[in-house]
This record gives sequence, C-alpha cells and structure tokens, in this order.
Amino acid sequence: MTARLVLLGPPGAGKGTQAIRLAESLGVPAISTGDIFRENIRNGTELGRQVQDITASGALVPDELTNELVRDRLAQADAAEGFLLDGYPRNVAQVGALDEILAAAGAGVDAAVELTVDPQVVVDRLTRRAAIEGRADDTEDVIRHRLDVYAEQTAPISQVYAARGLLVQVDGLGDVDEVTQRLLDALRVVRPA
Repeated sequence: MTARLVLLGPPGAGKGTQAIRLAESLGVPAISTGDIFRENIRNGTELGRQVQDITASGALVPDELTNELVRDRLAQADAAEGFLLDGYPRNVAQVGALDEILAAAGAGVDAAVELTVDPQVVVDRLTRRAAIEGRADDTEDVIRHRLDVYAEQTAPISQVYAARGLLVQVDGLGDVDEVTQRLLDALRVVRPA
C-alpha cells in the first residue's frame, strides 16, 4: 500500500525527528525541502546554484523553484510507492502545485499529518535548543516571529486538507517514542492496513 503523506506543524514541533521515524516505519523516503536544497547545492546543479544565490541573500526560495525541486525529487524511483514530505507545501499555492505534480502521476496525497504543540512550549524548546547548540540567532523574538509567519502562511494548509477529509492532528508533546506511536496509530485509522 502506498503512503503519500504531508507532515505539518510549527517550527520546533519535532517534524524532522518524526519524519525520519515515520518514514522508516512506513517504508517510504522522508523528503525535506531543506535537504533537497542542500543536496542540489552540494551537487552543483543548476537549480542548486539558483537556490544558493537566493538563500545567500537571505531571501526565501520562490514557490516556482521549490515546486520544480519537489517535482524532480518525487520523480525519483524511491518515491514511486510513497513519500513523506517535511517542509512542503509551505503555503496554499504550493498545495495546488503538489496536487498538479501528483495528478500527473495519477496519484494524490493520502493524508496530511499535523503535529500540534502549544506555542509557549515551542518557544521554550527552541530557546533551550539554541542555548545548547550555541545558535545566537534563535532568540525568543525570532522564534515568536517564525511562529507568526507559520500561522499566517503555513497553518491555512491544515484547513485545505481538513476540507478534503485528509487532515490528521496528533499531539506533538511528550516522549519521542510516544509521539511516533500516536502518529502511527492515527495513520492506521486513516489508512487501515
């Protein structure tokens, strides 16, 4: 059975950790747009050079370029039977682009899984991580701004998938193993074996 999943949640919700664990359990690749960007930059592809120029200036990668990178990645053999997207789509326009990419392959998203967390817990978690990792740029003000940007641009994606009956919300707080189990249990309800 295929699993074409989108993983949603605010910064600091644990998406990166859970994406890897969930993808391993489901036997599909975890695809992070950040990883795609870094891989293309590392390999010196034309798209990678464009991304590097954009990110070096501190700007966000435009939707058109991000969509092209995702289209290319989803066309690779390991994603043919499914995938878990982490960090994409980031806005409603990208949802439409993903729909088109998958429709061209005769497929669609099976579920959008959203990790829900209390914003104050996220702030505490990220400021703690910043202190441990020496990340001076992750101040409380910056973290709160990132949460505001998420609420404005990315959170509406949840509404799109909810309207389609594809949204699964899972509490992202607690032990990593417990959250992984909650995710797997929630997906079994949506996609019974």
